[in-house]
Amino acid sequence: MKSFSLSLFFLFVLPAFRPGQAPSEPAGELIRLDYQNPDTVTDLGAGLWAWPLPMDYDGDGDMDLLVSCPDVPYNGLYFFENKSGKKVPVFEAPVRVAAGLKHPQVSYVDGQPRVLDQGAELTDFLQSKGATRQPVYAPDSLHTDFKKKPRFVQWKWVDYDADGDQDLIAGIDDWLEYGWDNAYDSKGKWTNGPLHGYVYLIENSDGHYKNRGRLQAGGEILDMYGPPSPNFADFDGDGDLDLICGEFLDKFTWFENTGTAKKPVYAHGQQLANAGGSIRMDLEMIIPVAVDWDRDGHIDLVCGDEDGRVALIRNTGKKKGRMPLFESPYYFQQRGGSIKSGALATPVSVDWDDDGDEDIVTGNSAGYISLIENKGGGAKPDFAAPKFLKAGKDVIRIQAGDNGSIQGPCEAKWGYTTLSVADWDGDGLKDIIVNSIWGKVQWFRNRGKKGAPLLDPARPVEVAWTGIAPKPKWIWWTPAENELATQWRTTPYAIDWNKDGLADLVMLDPEGYLVWHERFKASKGLMLHPGKRIFMDENGEPLRLNKKDNGGSGRRKFTLTDWDKDGDLDMLIDSRNVDFYENTGEKDGKVTFRNKGPLAELRLAGHDTSPTTVDWDKNGQPDLLVGAEDGHFYYLKR
Repeated sequence: MKSFSLSLFFLFVLPAFRPGQAPSEPAGELIRLDYQNPDTVTDLGAGLWAWPLPMDYDGDGDMDLLVSCPDVPYNGLYFFENKSGKKVPVFEAPVRVAAGLKHPQVSYVDGQPRVLDQGAELTDFLQSKGATRQPVYAPDSLHTDFKKKPRFVQWKWVDYDADGDQDLIAGIDDWLEYGWDNAYDSKGKWTNGPLHGYVYLIENSDGHYKNRGRLQAGGEILDMYGPPSPNFADFDGDGDLDLICGEFLDKFTWFENTGTAKKPVYAHGQQLANAGGSIRMDLEMIIPVAVDWDRDGHIDLVCGDEDGRVALIRNTGKKKGRMPLFESPYYFQQRGGSIKSGALATPVSVDWDDDGDEDIVTGNSAGYISLIENKGGGAKPDFAAPKFLKAGKDVIRIQAGDNGSIQGPCEAKWGYTTLSVADWDGDGLKDIIVNSIWGKVQWFRNRGKKGAPLLDPARPVEVAWTGIAPKPKWIWWTPAENELATQWRTTPYAIDWNKDGLADLVMLDPEGYLVWHERFKASKGLMLHPGKRIFMDENGEPLRLNKKDNGGSGRRKFTLTDWDKDGDLDMLIDSRNVDFYENTGEKDGKVTFRNKGPLAELRLAGHDTSPTTVDWDKNGQPDLLVGAEDGHFYYLKR
C-alpha cells in the first residue's frame, strides 16, 4: 500500500457498520469476476502483497510457485502450477490450498525447501501447508533493540559460518525515526529520518541459538531502507556466501563476501545493475527469495511485489567486475483465473471503445490506468486482459516520487489513481478525469474519434477560485491559480448534476465534505465554480465523508446511481464492501442522504473499495461491480 497506503498496515481502515445504523437489505452475493476464456494470459497475481515460496510443490520435477497473501479479501496460500515443465512457464490459474501466512520465507537446505514464519519452522510444509509449527527462536526477544515493535520480521535458515549446522537469520525493519506523515518542509524535503532495516545473526551453537546482533557491511552496521529480505547464497560463484537484500522500495543490494566461507566479511553494498541500469521492480514492498529457479547452477531471485505480481530476476552467471549480472525482472504469467488489475482497483464501467458493450477502465495502487475490454458475451462478458492506457506515446502512470505522498518518501512508487469517465470538454468523446496520491485533479482529453480513443497528456481541472486556490492544510506544495487540489485518493465524479449539458464535478473538498462543482462557460473556456456543500446527512448537516487529516484523509470512492429505482440519484460508497446512501429528498437545493449500511456481507476492504454500476444483462436495473484492494473485481447481481 501498506496503503500504509498498504498505505500502511490498516492504520486507516474505514469505519465498519455502526451499531444502531439501519442496514440495507442485502442485494445478493458478491462474486469475484473471472475470465470467461481460461486460456487468457495475464500477469500472475495473488491479492495485495505477494510472499513467494518457489518450490516443486506437486513433486513432478519442475518448479511451481506458492504465493502467500496475508491481506483481505484474498487471504490465502495459493498454488500456481507449472504444467508445461518449462523453466519460464505460463502458470495455471491459482488454487487456494490454505490460509495465508504472515511473513513466510523459504530457505533451501540440502536442496529441500524449508519454511520459517515468525520464529517458527512450518514443519512438513508440503503436506501441512503451514498448519504445524515448531518454535525455533522467540521472535519478541529481538524486539528489545527497538522502541517500537517492528512491522516485518523475516526469518531464514543459512549455514552462515560453514560449520555444518543451520543458523538463523532475521531481517527486521525499524520505522521509529521515519515517524509517519506530514513531515515535509515548505520545499518538499522530508524532515523525518529514513526507514531502517537490519539483519541479525542468531548462531546455532550445538543446538542452542545465540543472538550475535546486527551484521556489518563495509565496517558499518548493515542498514537497508526498510525490510531487508536477506538472502544468503553464492551469487558470484566464488565458493562463499554473499548477501542480497531487498528493501521497502524497489531495488536490490549485493554485499560481496570478501572474507571466507567460515569467516564471512561483507563489503559495502552495491545496487544490482545491468546494461539497462539499476535493477528495479515495477512497484514496491518487494519480497525477494533466492533460488536456482532454472537449475542452471546460478542462484536467481524470485520476487513478490505489492500488487500481488511475482517476477523472476535471473542470474546470468556472468559478472561485471566482481558483481554478478542479473537480468531485469520478468513478471511471471498465468492462464485465466480471476480478472485483476494491480491492487486497490478503482473501476468505472463504460463503453470505452463505442462497440455497444460496457468495458472497464480502472486505476490502481501503482498509478496506472488500464482498459479491460469487453469482447462480448452479454450478461457474462468475455473480458480481455488489462492493457495500460497511454497519453500520447507514454503509458499513463502517476506516482508520488520523493514528495508526492502525505505519508512520506517510502511511498514513492504508489499512485492510487481513481477516476471517472465523461465528455469533459463537450466534443462528444469520452475523456478521463483522475485524482491520485497527490490530490491533484487532472483530466486526459480524448482527441481521437468515436470507437478509437486517443488521449493527450494530463492537464489540470480548472476552478474559478475567488482568491487563493484552497488546499488541504497538510500538503506542502501550493496549487496553481486555478488548480483543484483536494484530499488524496478520492473519486472525482464527473456528472451533469444540474442537467444543463455541461459535465460538473462531485467530490470531496479539502476538509472532507462532499461538494458540487458546477461547470460554466468562461472566457477562457469551460471552468468549474468553487464547490458547494449541497449534500446533507440525515441530521441536516453538510455530508462529511472523512474528518481525518494527513494520511487518514481522503480514501473515499463512490458512484452516483438510482440504486432503489425511485427516480433520484443515490450514492454507493466504499465501506467493508459498499454502503448504500439513499437519497431521501431535495429541498431548497440541498440533497439529503441516509446511510443504510452495506449491500452485502463479504468483507472486501482493509483499506477501501471502489464501486461502479453495470448493466450487462441490459434490463435497465443497475448491478454492482466493486474494485477491491486485492485488485480483483466483485460482481453483485440484483
